[in-house]
Amino acid sequence: MSELSRQLEILRSGTVDVLPEGELERKLTRSLETGRPLRVKLGADPSAPDLHLGHVVVLRKLAQFQELGHQVIFLIGDFTGRIGDPTGRSETRRPLTAEEVAANAETYRAQIFRILDPERTTVRLNSEWMDKMTASDMVRLCGQLTVARMLERDDFAKRTRESRAIGIHEFLYPLVQGYDSVALQADVELGGTDQHFNLLVGREIQKGYGQEPQAVLTMPLLEGLDGRQKMSKSLGNAIAIADPPEESFGKVMSISDVLMVRYAELLSRGMRGLGARLERAEIHPMDAKKALAEELVGQFHGAEAAAAARRHFEQRFQAREDYEPDEVVLESEAQEGLPLFRVVTEIGFARSNSDSRRLIGGRGVRVDGQVAEDALRLLEVGKEHLIAVGRRRLARVRIQAKDVGEAP
Repeated sequence: MSELSRQLEILRSGTVDVLPEGELERKLTRSLETGRPLRVKLGADPSAPDLHLGHVVVLRKLAQFQELGHQVIFLIGDFTGRIGDPTGRSETRRPLTAEEVAANAETYRAQIFRILDPERTTVRLNSEWMDKMTASDMVRLCGQLTVARMLERDDFAKRTRESRAIGIHEFLYPLVQGYDSVALQADVELGGTDQHFNLLVGREIQKGYGQEPQAVLTMPLLEGLDGRQKMSKSLGNAIAIADPPEESFGKVMSISDVLMVRYAELLSRGMRGLGARLERAEIHPMDAKKALAEELVGQFHGAEAAAAARRHFEQRFQAREDYEPDEVVLESEAQEGLPLFRVVTEIGFARSNSDSRRLIGGRGVRVDGQVAEDALRLLEVGKEHLIAVGRRRLARVRIQAKDVGEAP
């Protein structure tokens, strides 16, 4: 495999889009021929004090460029943070004060170096050039894009249809983000799929200033703990890089099994292909989730802290260290399995089916570490589940098909 093919394979892996087609390959070819590394930009607005696992997905891609010898630039949007990114917003975002932005930006510097090599990372602030921009400069920048083009943005188009206000300053956001690429002479810019419009605007702005436009790589968005919306501190569904180890471990243990597989694919180094392993019953979901939680905590806090967080979780969840859950086998005449409320009753964790339903309705039952919400959920034949009610009542339950024997 040639060096070009090797780099392309690494850099394309896990991406959603590489735009425009062939641009990254052309830039890499020239880089290898000239020996000049690509200038690769990733920007993040300091809108909250902590980076979270959603940021890690794209930071990992930046780290891959770094490991391949390219020049990576982590841009802290302390100027754009004062505007407020309108991406995905149904109403105008409250701009942050300069003091809020400065405080949040300071925490970013330390957090990114848990993923990037500090010796090979350039950190810049976009206030370096934006605070020096004159009114004439801003008029020239605004002239690079039409209002019609701006209204192609899904969120702006939706707000227009719904007669919701759009602040003029919000139009400035993609323009300034694009100008950042001019100031940094970016060859490549990375971002989540929600940044698709802004990243492509960057190409147009570079053309307007006589620069060769950047290639664009978009990465998948990571769902938050709720499994529905993208991870966001403002939505309260995030796992922050700086969260204490025990808190991070517990948050990972709270996600659904479906989300666990996605986290493994996007964030794990050692648990790729987890979905197939679960399908083949090579690993129990509870054990898989603990392993994933330990790995993720270890990436940011070290192996010792991760192991301690796991012990803490197991001791707290199991009430005491030497407690081992009972193993129970239940028989089901129905081929599809047994409803959860019946299982809770039959293993003796509820006095009656109605009592079981009340426990589940009150969020007092956990299945494989996750709060159960559906009393009618079927526990399938042939699968094992860890059922917990409170801290001390635990059971590993396996449903098997009832052997009805031959008819007389």
